[in-house]
Amino acid sequence: MIDYINGQLTELNPTYAVVEAAGVGYEINIALPTFSAFAGKENQVVKLYVTEIIREDTHDLFGFTQKAERQLFILLMTVSGIGGNTARMIMSAYTAGELRQIIATGNSKALSQVKGLGPKTAQRIIVDLKDKVLKIDFGNDPTELLLDVDLASADNELKTEAVSALTMLGFAAAASAKVVDKILKATPSANVETIIRQALKML
Repeated sequence: MIDYINGQLTELNPTYAVVEAAGVGYEINIALPTFSAFAGKENQVVKLYVTEIIREDTHDLFGFTQKAERQLFILLMTVSGIGGNTARMIMSAYTAGELRQIIATGNSKALSQVKGLGPKTAQRIIVDLKDKVLKIDFGNDPTELLLDVDLASADNELKTEAVSALTMLGFAAAASAKVVDKILKATPSANVETIIRQALKML
C-alpha cells in the first residue's frame, strides 16, 4: 500500500499529474483543487497522498495534497454506485471544505448538480456520510491552500485546457467547448479551475 509519493512534478494536467520518484514516473489521477495547488510547480518537488484502486483490468492511483482530502475521497467511494472517477468529479465540482459542508447540512440539491449523480445518489451520499464527514479534520480551511492559475494566460489556452480536462472526464468535446465559451464570455477573468467547475454544473 502506497501512502504518499514525494518527487519531481514532471507533467501536470487538470485530471492527472506525473510525479517522478526514484527514477519511476507515476501517473496519478487528481481533482481540480490539486491541479490548482500545483499550478506553476512543474519540475519542483511535490508530495501527494495516494490511494490505489486495483481491479482485474486496471491499477489507478489517485492523489491529494492533504490526507483529509484523501479521506473524504475514500469515504465517497464507500457509497454504493460511487467509483473513483465519480468521486473525483464530485471533488472537482466543490472544494473539500464545501463538500463537507454540503453533506453535513444535507444539501442534496447542491450535490445533485454534479454531472451524473442525480437526486437519489446525492441523497444516498448524504445519508451514508453525513455523520462521518464531520469527523474529518481539515485543520485550516483547505480553500486557503489553493493557488490561482496565471490569469494572464490567453483565453484560447484556457479554453483548450478546460475542454481537454472535460473530455478526459467523459464529456463530448463539442458540448464542452460550447459551455466553456459561454463561461469565458460571462467571466473573462475566470481561471481553469473555475471554468471547469462551472462547466461540470452546466453540462
